[in-house]
Amino acid sequence: MQKVNLLNVEIDNLPTSKLLKELNKGIVFTTNVDHLIKLQKDKEFVEAYNVADYKVCDSQIVMYASKFLGTPIKEKISGSDFFPDFYNYHKTNENIKIFLLGAGKGIANQAQKNINNKIARNIVVGAHSPSFGFEQDEEECQEIIKMINSTDATVLAVGLGAPKQEKWIYKYRRKLSKIKIFLALGATIDFEAGNLKRSPKWMSSFGLEWCYRLLCEPQRLWQRYLVDDLPFFWLILKQKLNFSDCQNTQTVSMANTKFINSKKEIDIFRFNSTQYKYQNLNGLNRTELKRSAWTKPTSAINLGINFRRSHLYKVEKPNVQTQLTNRFSYR
Repeated sequence: MQKVNLLNVEIDNLPTSKLLKELNKGIVFTTNVDHLIKLQKDKEFVEAYNVADYKVCDSQIVMYASKFLGTPIKEKISGSDFFPDFYNYHKTNENIKIFLLGAGKGIANQAQKNINNKIARNIVVGAHSPSFGFEQDEEECQEIIKMINSTDATVLAVGLGAPKQEKWIYKYRRKLSKIKIFLALGATIDFEAGNLKRSPKWMSSFGLEWCYRLLCEPQRLWQRYLVDDLPFFWLILKQKLNFSDCQNTQTVSMANTKFINSKKEIDIFRFNSTQYKYQNLNGLNRTELKRSAWTKPTSAINLGINFRRSHLYKVEKPNVQTQLTNRFSYR
């Protein structure tokens, strides 16, 4: 499957039709600008992203960025577009039974009724709107797991917002043995219930859906769109400049992302200039390192990694020079 690398996240470059045909099991995350920014600093979110089987583009702005980088994404697949396509595609498939988890009180139940009425069968077999902050309450999470398992659902659609929904799927996926497909869908449950209105199609096609949502929910979304996500454009420019000579080469992937907690507990990596990857040097974890210089290694400039707080370290035994950063990410 073709992938497009944006800020070290490998986004699956496939159309909706192919995803619907292929998706028999697995975890689907819909990547947008906010995800890409949060993934630069949230270790647990990165761990959740690493287990996703499909990471699809949920942003016209991300599509523009991919084109700017020379590897255009074929199609925007937002959760709110994909979910209706999914349940309509499987409307006669009795093996597909959906459970909705998310949104405010009563909203998930309303979405369940609306969807079942649309396709004239009870494809949604259960729905639950959890209490605020439920993810911190292990007892409530266990009750939700029992509730989901009791319905014999095979698909779990989670609409809790990022990164909460992705982290919850990552943490509890193994306890949901009957669930074959996990969908992280953001505000989709609200849209299906009629609680929120989608932006006009023309706004979405021009990458202005964020503006519409900001006007609808300014108190909740102003910081995300006007403060937190603004560095995205600078980071994409950095990637463009640093990768201009290797746009079609697979670069550092999220699966290779490592976080460093201290100078004495560091995953040692070696840069392979041919494959553009970091490789783990087995047996060198938790090795005492001696800092030999403060420098920006020229061999790593093309990776576009921020060496603002970086050092060039030399391992005493064996004699290997290794480039390290506090975390392998764009910042």
